[in-house]
Order: sequence, then structure tokens, then C-alpha cells
Amino acid sequence: MTRVLIAGLGNMGLSHALAHHHLPDAQIVGLVNRSGCVDHPDLAGYPAFSDYETALAETKPDLVVIATYSDSHADYACAAIEAGAHVFVEKPLATNVADARRVVDAATRLNRKLVVGYILRHHPSWMRLIDEARELGGPYVFRLNLNQQSSGAEWETHKALMQTTSPIVDCGVHYVDVMCQITDARPLRVNGMGLRLSDEIAEEMYNYGQFQVVFDDGSVGWYEAGWGPMMSETAFFVKDIVSPNGSVSITDGNKGASADIDGHTKVGGLLVHTPQGDHTIEMPDEPGHQDLCDAEQSYMLRAIAEDIDLTRHMNDAVQSLAICLAADESIRTGQPVSLEEPAQ
Repeated sequence: MTRVLIAGLGNMGLSHALAHHHLPDAQIVGLVNRSGCVDHPDLAGYPAFSDYETALAETKPDLVVIATYSDSHADYACAAIEAGAHVFVEKPLATNVADARRVVDAATRLNRKLVVGYILRHHPSWMRLIDEARELGGPYVFRLNLNQQSSGAEWETHKALMQTTSPIVDCGVHYVDVMCQITDARPLRVNGMGLRLSDEIAEEMYNYGQFQVVFDDGSVGWYEAGWGPMMSETAFFVKDIVSPNGSVSITDGNKGASADIDGHTKVGGLLVHTPQGDHTIEMPDEPGHQDLCDAEQSYMLRAIAEDIDLTRHMNDAVQSLAICLAADESIRTGQPVSLEEPAQ
């Protein structure tokens, strides 16, 4: 039985806690949030803490699930690893590349498992999308975006996230990870631009951004993300991969509200185009958000039990973060960024 401590009980942390609540090989030994109180009916019986270090020392977990705000990820992960625990950490792994490498180095040095919350890696439809694109062969053009028209509580959540992380970094790591899995190439340079579209966020923050990345196999990628009540819901969900031999695209996916978290992962169907003709791959009965969190945590437990080699996963997490942070730097400075020396 794996003893699990969960830090952070927002949207993702709550879903991860519910996953472990139902997994037969997991035992929740503590929950951490700011109030130290948990009112969810399925979780109210577990020990609750308001201080992470106290919880870590008192519960002595085998696994720590970190779903706090991004600026605490690296320190919380390293503290857990140094205490002897394996770690699942929500994306992004850290807010700079140096801290991301610090976490990976600690996990490697102490032989602890480290999994980053790239939920699309556990989605059968996205796995099929990647396989179909790789079958076409590169170099590739990646056209990906996720804009969210958020208001009310959803906008408040986005504003809270933007206190530490831009939409380009928070969302972009998922889709850059998809690019990296398809091409297997090294990123060379990034060019970005963005705009602050609301006076409700800090002057140095932007709630709309886009960037282009160039890989050493000739592949090029574009990603766009925006949050807020002013965002358009026209063409907010583009997932399109083009190669010299054809293309593969998500044809359905989220056709409802752009802020619907369950819709962000949905594929619905894939259109594979080649010069010889087109064919559609239907993707019925796709997993929902909680199903995917269940799958992530099942994989985390299996990685521990079966001693799965996570070296590639950890390196990919650092690389996708480096690309998004380079994009963020480019947006803020107005200059392209070389990834020969990744952004810090």
C-alpha cells in the first residue's frame, strides 16, 4: 500500500485526491491546503494540514502529489524527494529551467520516481494522434492553440494563475510536449508575441500570447493561448499537424464553451489526409477529466511498483518547459530566444 500525501486541493489537486481515494493500492495519509480544512464529503475523513513541511514530516509518505501554484512546485518536489518520497507534480514542473533541472537531478540522485502532470500522455485519442503523425513522417508543421473565454469564477481562477504563470507557459507545456513526442528533434529558437488585454492583471503580465518554435529537423511549430472574458470562441481549438506526406487533425473535440475543462482534452475524431485520399478515425467514449486523473495516478503507482525508467519523461518535461519559458521571455523582451542556451 502506497502512502500518499496530496498538496493543493484546487481543481487538479482535488481530482488527484479523488483518484487516490478510489485506488485500491493507495492510502491517503494527508491533505494540504491553505485552510487546513477539507469539506469534500469523500475526503473529509483524512488528516488535513495547512503547512506542507509539517504534513511531510508527520505523515512520512511514500508518494507526494503536488498540485499547488507553479512557483512552489520545485521546492515542494525537492523537499519530498529529500524526505524519501516519490513525486507526482502538476505541470509546469517549475517556473524556470534551473529549478526544473534541480528537481530532476534530485530524483535521479536519490532514485525517486518523478512524473509531471502531462495529462495528454494518458489520453488514448492523443496517443493515437501522435502515432498517426509519426507514421506520416517529418519534418512537421504544428498548428496548435487553446484560447479560453472565461468569466466569473473561471476568470478569477485564471487571474490567480497569472499571478505566477502566463497562459503560454501554463497551457503551452502540454502541447509543446506533444510536438516534442512527434518530432523527437531538438528545439533551436523561439519567437513570441503577446498582449495584456485586461487591467485586472498585473502590468507585467499578459493574458494573450503566441509563439513559433523551430526544431533542428526542420520542423516548425505555432502555439497560441489566451484567457479572459474578451477572448473569441471562434477557432479557439485548433489541433493540426502537417507533414510532406499529409496531415492529421482533430476534427471534433470541444465544440462547447472554451472554458470547459472536460472539453480541452477531447478529440472526438481524427482526420488523416494524404494525397491519395482522406480517412476519419472515430474516437468514441473518450475519458473525461476525472478518468484521466485516475489514469495519471494509476501510472504513478505503477511506475513505483514496476520501477519504470522515467528518464525520457523527465527530460521531455524540462525541454517542453524550456521552450515555453523561452517563448515567455521573447514576448516580454520583444526579441527571439535561442535554445542553444535554454531560458532560465
